[in-house]
Amino acid sequence: MKQDNFPSSNDTPSGIKGGVHEDLVHESASKHVTGSADYTDDIAEPVGTLHAYLGLSERAHAKIIDLDLTPCLAMDGVVGVLCADDIPGVNDISPSHLDDEPVFVTDTCEFWGQPLFAVIAETRDQARRAAQCAKILYEDLPVVTDAYAAMEAGYPYVAKPLKLERGDFETGFADAPHRIASQMRIGGQDHMYLEGHIAFALPGEDEDVTLFSSTQHPSEAQHMVARVLGIASHAVTVQVRRMGGGFGGKETQMNIFCCVAAMAAKKYNRPVKLRPDRDDDMAATGKRHDFIVDYDVAFDDDGKILAVAGDFIARCGYSSDLSGPVTDRALFHADNAYFYPHVRLRSHPMKTNTVSNTAFRGFGGPQGVIVAERMIEEIAYKLGKDPLEVRKVNFYGGAGRDLTPYHQTVEDNILDRLVDELAQESDYQERRSAVLAFNKRANETGAIYRKGLSLVPVKFGISFTATWFNQAGSLIHIYADGSIQLNHGGTEMGQGLNTKVAQVVADAFQVDIGRIKITKTATDKVPNTSATAASSGTDLNGMAALDAAEQIKTRLVAFAMEKWGVDADAVVFLPNQVKIGEAHMAFDVFISEAYMARVQLSAAGFYKTPKIHWDREKGQGRPFFYYAYGAAVSEVTIDTLTGEYVVDRTDILHDVGKSLNPALDLGQVEGAFIQGMGWLTTEELWWDDKGQLRTHAPSTYKIPLASDIPRIFNVKLAHWSQNKERSIKRSKAVGEPPFMLGISVLEALSMAVASVADYKQCPRLAAPATPECVLLAVDALQSGAGDAH
Repeated sequence: MKQDNFPSSNDTPSGIKGGVHEDLVHESASKHVTGSADYTDDIAEPVGTLHAYLGLSERAHAKIIDLDLTPCLAMDGVVGVLCADDIPGVNDISPSHLDDEPVFVTDTCEFWGQPLFAVIAETRDQARRAAQCAKILYEDLPVVTDAYAAMEAGYPYVAKPLKLERGDFETGFADAPHRIASQMRIGGQDHMYLEGHIAFALPGEDEDVTLFSSTQHPSEAQHMVARVLGIASHAVTVQVRRMGGGFGGKETQMNIFCCVAAMAAKKYNRPVKLRPDRDDDMAATGKRHDFIVDYDVAFDDDGKILAVAGDFIARCGYSSDLSGPVTDRALFHADNAYFYPHVRLRSHPMKTNTVSNTAFRGFGGPQGVIVAERMIEEIAYKLGKDPLEVRKVNFYGGAGRDLTPYHQTVEDNILDRLVDELAQESDYQERRSAVLAFNKRANETGAIYRKGLSLVPVKFGISFTATWFNQAGSLIHIYADGSIQLNHGGTEMGQGLNTKVAQVVADAFQVDIGRIKITKTATDKVPNTSATAASSGTDLNGMAALDAAEQIKTRLVAFAMEKWGVDADAVVFLPNQVKIGEAHMAFDVFISEAYMARVQLSAAGFYKTPKIHWDREKGQGRPFFYYAYGAAVSEVTIDTLTGEYVVDRTDILHDVGKSLNPALDLGQVEGAFIQGMGWLTTEELWWDDKGQLRTHAPSTYKIPLASDIPRIFNVKLAHWSQNKERSIKRSKAVGEPPFMLGISVLEALSMAVASVADYKQCPRLAAPATPECVLLAVDALQSGAGDAH
């Protein structure tokens, strides 16, 4: 080997700090807890910044007879108002491109809280006060807020329904010894992110406008602003450093705030900020879809399911938004972990006079999974069996029992091992016997407390069901001093995406993670990105970043081969060094040499998920790259006099493949479980008979508190699991799958309620099972009135 001009190095290889599969603190953790993390509202406002505020409808369904904005203009500090007539481009921000979601109403408002206009003023307080001064004359129209009522009233679908069918379900029902048909009501959920919606627009020369926004989908915000302004997308730049939570609520719902801020900024040629208060944020933005599900299940004496039919009726709101794909995914997960020999599932995405519902963690999947679990529960009570026994007999198995309702083969099922391990480690059987004995004594003595215990599994498909969204880009620069700048198309909302992607890059170059700077997501760096959603952020952006890193490494290896006359396999990236032949060189010195030799030290990476395909018309394909699995055991105690309850203990074993960062993944599992528990127990949305959302603030909408966390909370990752597919470092997605584990709490509550009638009947609890709901269910069973759903 030639060593001409070879710089010397006394460094010796050692392990890098912050590589993959390592516990690593979130890259902004210290900033979060000290308050030094910059969010959109923390950006210094340039001199002359204006503030916008939306004027919202106070009718759920009405014709706008007259809209008088002169009182708004007369208020102190008001610069102007914007309404539909001021839109220079297209008055539509529908993410489904169905032209059904106007920025501002033109003639008919369709939900209480729909934006009618915007006031632009010198201060936010002035804009907010002025927005209340408009004089609006309405002609009221019929209001329908319930999905079932909308169907009966002949309201249309907001999206094309889907049907999944396999086998001959009519024959399956005809030949079955047992059959149960019923209905389940599943409530919606507000995202309750810590940071509300906000957009900050800075006008540039020509048509240019730059937006700082709290959005999960910068590219869509970019395209929507361009559409509304009537300009090309290249004139719009959207930047996101971080969000204070999103959970799907900032995937499409940010569009209107970005568009209004951009319109005002360009019209008045001044920076404009738009930030609603929490009440208006909750009233004007979409939520998790409420569902009413009619299900019909046939089964044998062992509890094995023979046939299933289900109609999933969703409250979608006034426009399509993402209701089509959300209701599709509800059907995709209506099997959860179980094989249905004969099945027919149909979606009914109903239009209602409510805010248009949208993406939420799980994206319809939880509403499908919970129905599968309700049917298991029904079977168990009917046959007098342990629900876990019924679950296990229905798990996906080998050939002949491995095909989903959408005709994808389940090739990687690990639930048998995972559930058995959790049951053993949590002492499930012993605790179930103890719960049964406790309830028996309570029935005999008239004690007021009852206990319940439930073990619930989850199988969750990973990928966007819209195939074209399964792509991502990245951009990596290595500077002459060896420092690395990383950018990708994903957005950081507290989940640790940036940390994980940086770990991937650190591992690729074998450098300490401190050498890598993660920059804000920006549409002028990585174009045409997908939303950070569907649990695919790390999968997609991690692979895209790895692609960029490998491109640069290939050039660096070629440079070393040429300069020092070695073969490719003699060039090895070691911790913070590069080994060339028998010599070692510090990474930064090696990079400096490459720069002097005019090696390109920048690369744009790209990745698209392989193997997936989907034919929606046929209802067949492989919409998911792989499945993530998990299971939870929850134990509860209820007070039969008040309906109040506590979660005594929860044990979770969850599959994240070969974890990129176990510490972050554990946090995601814990948080998802608690959020799922909140959806099913305390978070109740309520509209009055006029169509106004009354639970529109933290004072009327109850999310779980620290005091609601299980008294004993054991969370463990299935360390033995490894993704069989070629995902990023054989890891698996973690954002959404554990959300469904909160169903174990609902099922445990159900067991506790059922105990008052000696488990002879499924209580059929509606969700959320608030204390009121639990109390009514106890009273119904004690009085012999049946379920209280």
